[in-house]
Amino acid sequence: QVQLVESGGGLVQAGGSLRLSCAASGRTFSTYVVGWFRQAPGKEREFVAAISWGGRAYYADSVKGRFTISRANAKTTVYLQMNSLKPEDTAVYYCAAGSTAVPGATEREYDYWGQGTQVTVSS
Repeated sequence: QVQLVESGGGLVQAGGSLRLSCAASGRTFSTYVVGWFRQAPGKEREFVAAISWGGRAYYADSVKGRFTISRANAKTTVYLQMNSLKPEDTAVYYCAAGSTAVPGATEREYDYWGQGTQVTVSS
C-alpha cells in the first residue's frame, strides 16, 4: 500500500515559480514510477510529467522546458519544479504512483493517487 500527500500549491503571478512535493509512505515506493497529472475546471485530468524509479523523466509537450520532475530523500519524495508559469497552468495537481516498468501518460497505469493541491496562476 502506498499513500501520497501533495503540498506546495498556491497562488502565483504569471512568470513565477512553484515547487510541488509528493511525499509517500510505503516501503516499496522507491521502486514505483511516479507521475503528476492536473485537472483544470471543466476539463479532463491530463498528464504533466512522470519519473521512473531510476530517475528518467518524461514530460507533456505543454510543460517541457518549464517543469522539472525529480526524486529525492531516498526516493520517498517526488518534486515538480514549475517555472515560467502561465495562467493556463491553473489546475489541481495530483501525484500518482504505479508499478509499471516505464512511466505512462494515462491514468489507468497508476494505482495510487494523492488528494491534489491547487495551483492558481494569475495574469
